[in-house]
Amino acid sequence: MSDAPAYMLANLVINDVDEYRKYEKGFFPILKRFGGEFLTFDDQPHTFEGTTPPEGRLILFKFPSANVAQAWFDDPEYQTLSSHRRAGTTIKCLTLIHGLPPRV
Repeated sequence: MSDAPAYMLANLVINDVDEYRKYEKGFFPILKRFGGEFLTFDDQPHTFEGTTPPEGRLILFKFPSANVAQAWFDDPEYQTLSSHRRAGTTIKCLTLIHGLPPRV
């Protein structure tokens, strides 16, 4: 499954905008270094079905593979930066979603 992309879904509530902006400022260069691609975010997602709608911001981004996503998360520079996210938000989830491999 090494050729399959991996998607990251984050759901967080921003409690301290200034602290979260420190995270955002450093996030994109690190994401790019790992071949990641920011797809979108939504502060007012709409749930069609289910009992618990997401609270806060939903963020979706993509990596070339699950192994690259894990390397990004484990990266010491990212972990240092993520202290700003942890300080400025309540994280509901940071979830890896395995993509399908290319069809031949």
